[in-house]
Amino acid sequence: MSKRTIPILYIKDGCPWCREALSFFNSQGVELDVRDVNENAKDMDAMVSVSGQTKTPTFEYEDFVVADFDVDEFLAELSEFPEVRQKLGISDEEN
Repeated sequence: MSKRTIPILYIKDGCPWCREALSFFNSQGVELDVRDVNENAKDMDAMVSVSGQTKTPTFEYEDFVVADFDVDEFLAELSEFPEVRQKLGISDEEN
């Protein structure tokens, strides 16, 4: 039985790109495990481990990782992975 994976969004409190990302995912109804890397060193270590960098927001879902993005950059990356878009339930606004 496969367990459903909840995407992780690594953020920093006060980060405007993080607020934009949270608003976008909320508008799309995407359930997230939100982790503030400034509040927990283990979360910072995990983010650096999966993304190779320290900037937020960073999105992790299974093998799909987008680091240091704004919503347009995230959507551009996501467009390369239609199966991930479908699993996340994010609408394809180009259609």
